[in-house]
Amino acid sequence: MDAGLLRDALTLIAGVATGLMSGTFGVGGAVISTPAIRALGCSAVLAVGTTLPSILPGAISGSWRYRHGELIQWKVVAFTAPSGIVAAILGAWVSPRVPGDGHLLMVLTALLLMWSSINMIRSVKPTEVGVTPKAKTNLRNSQSFLATLTGLVAGLLSGLLGVGGGIVMVPLFRRWLKLPMKNAVATSLICVGAFAIPGTITHAIEGGIEWRFASWLTLGVVAGAPFGSKLALKMSDKKLQRVFGLFLAAVAVVYGGGELLAL
Repeated sequence: MDAGLLRDALTLIAGVATGLMSGTFGVGGAVISTPAIRALGCSAVLAVGTTLPSILPGAISGSWRYRHGELIQWKVVAFTAPSGIVAAILGAWVSPRVPGDGHLLMVLTALLLMWSSINMIRSVKPTEVGVTPKAKTNLRNSQSFLATLTGLVAGLLSGLLGVGGGIVMVPLFRRWLKLPMKNAVATSLICVGAFAIPGTITHAIEGGIEWRFASWLTLGVVAGAPFGSKLALKMSDKKLQRVFGLFLAAVAVVYGGGELLAL
């Protein structure tokens, strides 16, 4: 599609949908934004870099509703974000050097996401619903290590496979750090924004961002993310975890199906 008001409007709508998902699930939203701008005419070379500028503003906008009640665990962010940024840079460097053009890795990623989604849906514990964040999220030394390890795993997969770190962080925050679901989502959202900073700078320096797409996408994400956060806050932890599990399953089908068709 040629540049014009219609394409700008459709990009804005894609941004709102991306922001809605980002605020609800604590993810970057590339699973929507990247194919959307590809369909609107952005080249494959520029698509990945073009979605990055919208992630940090979207994370800030979406996390605003999470600022009360200690939902954002800043100590977890302090350990997860730095390790994730370093790992994301390493993953981005390794990615083009992996044999097989990435198809096998993406299929394995889809299987990992499907396994994670099944675990998220089946492991809901009623006793955790309604537990106050403070009772569940006091950091111990072991949790600091696990937060750092979570950042390494999420950042590496993010850089290596181009998947959003949030789809890895939220399940690991739940499984390893035992964070309540809303805390996991809110904390992941901040970390995802931090992960996007080095990638945005790198792609901008190398001319890998189509700024007209990026600008309209960012406006939409910033507008949509607060509504996603509001939606998440209205759900119980139990329901939010199950919905997130279904979301992971959908992402797994999209990634896995697309790669199998490519093969």
